Amino acid sequence: MNKTAIVTGGARRIGAAICRHLHACGLDVIIHYHTSDAAAEALAVELETQRPGSVRLLKADLAEVVFEDLVREALTFNDRIDVLINNASLFYPTPLDDLSEDNWQEMLNINLKAPLCLARCAADYLARQSGCIINITDIYAEIPLADYIIYSLTQSGLTRMTRQLARDLAPGIRVNAIAPGAILWPEHRPAGHEQAILERIPLQRIGDVMDIARAAEFLINDAGYLTGQVITVDGGRRLNF
Repeated sequence: MNKTAIVTGGARRIGAAICRHLHACGLDVIIHYHTSDAAAEALAVELETQRPGSVRLLKADLAEVVFEDLVREALTFNDRIDVLINNASLFYPTPLDDLSEDNWQEMLNINLKAPLCLARCAADYLARQSGCIINITDIYAEIPLADYIIYSLTQSGLTRMTRQLARDLAPGIRVNAIAPGAILWPEHRPAGHEQAILERIPLQRIGDVMDIARAAEFLINDAGYLTGQVITVDGGRRLNF
């Protein structure tokens, strides 16, 4: 039976690219999504056309779901979990003057609580397959982004969680992270944003979603002695912060 990967937030953008690439590499994929129904269904049809019986959709609000139930539902697909990719996250500004309890709790639930709870609930099944967890974090985990204090804090926490889980789940499960830089432009961005970013990237271009997807494949298939690491994919941008 094929390896099976769960990808949270897998219907769009980087998540969809990861699903497509892992599927092309022979993995079956469980595409988690929340509100992106049309995108998730289109992606499932696309991949099922290529290889019938290789995709399952899993709709859930990660802020409200019972994680044990979510993992049990995932297991009804192939009765195995080889890879958990925590890709889903919230990203929006939270200037100090506008901070609210709702902002804090919403971002904490999706960006930190969900990856931790999914890792805990899936750990027994991942260990049976000598599987792995990949957390998609951000270069802003180390270099805070102005006016995004809650987001930056959650990404720092996710990086720390990656290293903690790598210790706690060893030797049966490897846990690593990928920290993208500028891969896709934000859907809502101010004028001049793109040029300002490009000027800080030594390679003078943004990356591609496949850069992240290939890094995920590497961590799954070719990094058997790698755990507790963060692979930064940013074109050298951290050199110019």
